[in-house]
Amino acid sequence: MSDEALGILQLALLTGAIFVGFPTAFTLMALGFVFGYIGFGHLVFDMMVQRTFFVMTNDVLISIVLFVFMGYIVERSGILDRLFKTILVVSGPLRGSLALSTVLTCTIFAMATGIIGAAVTIMGLLALPPMLRLKYDKRLASGAIAAGGTLGILVPPSVLLILYAANAGESIVRLYLGAFVPGFLLSGLYIIYIFIYTWVRPRAGPALPPEERAFSFGQKTVMVVTGVVPISVLILSVLGSIVLGWATPTEAAGVGAFGALVLSAMYRRLTWGNLKAAVFQSIRTSSMVLTLLVGSAIFSGVFARLGGARVIEEFVVGLGLSTGGFIWLMMGVVFLLGWPLEWTEIIIIFMPLFWPIAARYNIDPIWLGILVAVNLQTAFLSPPVAMAAFYLKGVAPKQVLLADIWWGMLPFMGIQVLTLVLVYVFPKLALWLPNLVFK
Repeated sequence: MSDEALGILQLALLTGAIFVGFPTAFTLMALGFVFGYIGFGHLVFDMMVQRTFFVMTNDVLISIVLFVFMGYIVERSGILDRLFKTILVVSGPLRGSLALSTVLTCTIFAMATGIIGAAVTIMGLLALPPMLRLKYDKRLASGAIAAGGTLGILVPPSVLLILYAANAGESIVRLYLGAFVPGFLLSGLYIIYIFIYTWVRPRAGPALPPEERAFSFGQKTVMVVTGVVPISVLILSVLGSIVLGWATPTEAAGVGAFGALVLSAMYRRLTWGNLKAAVFQSIRTSSMVLTLLVGSAIFSGVFARLGGARVIEEFVVGLGLSTGGFIWLMMGVVFLLGWPLEWTEIIIIFMPLFWPIAARYNIDPIWLGILVAVNLQTAFLSPPVAMAAFYLKGVAPKQVLLADIWWGMLPFMGIQVLTLVLVYVFPKLALWLPNLVFK
């Protein structure tokens, strides 16, 4: 069997093992070792050491650990609860104020952490019961929570973008700058949709009752100062220092983690139990991602040496697709992969197969990264898997059926597809800010 055939068989076995449910990281390592040994003998041991050392010496990956820790501390500090209640009281007179507050809170929370799933779960506990009590449309309520909770995939400091940058050899700062406009555009379109939906159907999203928002101006001011200002300062200090070039992403993540601890202490939530749980969850999440990176580095090194990547590249180029045709072919593959796979596996394992082909089409890697991030956000809301739906269903009352959540997410998924098309048609949405800062 030729080396190229071995490479394709290696990829096919990996895909089958993932769908069966084998642990991805160790499957990558095992397949890399076995096929490497078959293909080029004892040299595979040197390659495994070199690829592992390369991942371990990548300083950028330290920011993943720190941003994840920052997110778990913020999650347990009660900041999100205060933030949601403050935004709700201020926006209370508006129709759909609970749904609007949910999206705004999720947007701000996304800028304070690079993790997702937690936002869907927490907002499901915070926002869904009062929305059901006020007889909100269950589909609108579910869709707003699920869609808003996944904004962390795209909005900086997205861990997805860190992994993309680390694997593609691109600048995290450029990717963060490129994600700002599409991220806020997506959040803004969610808000516009809620406004229109509740204007057409007032009963689907009533305003907050007057007695629940009867606070004086002074009380509202105190709520804003204690509920919005601290988290805003934390976000500006982290993202601002990265954008302005005052700190590297890793240094900014360290400042953010320390700031989250300070805020948690200010809110008297920095208990030993909360700190221990945040450290444990951060280690577990980071270990999973970093072990996956090591496995992917070994697998991809063997796969490339066997010539498997070249075969795929020549096949796709041989299709004679235009640049747009290739991009939408890739978007379709990524979208379908988002059903059974986690975004980490897609970015680490499958995206490296597309980068050489994208380079042959002269596609800007920053623009491509933003398209992939928006696309994976769409996959998070797309049945039949729709991970956001299962996150929400896990904390939703029994009267909220999984079908309600799925139907509620569909309009928001349509908005995500619209955003994907807009970023494709108008690349400056993703490239204007990076090009402005890095002239």
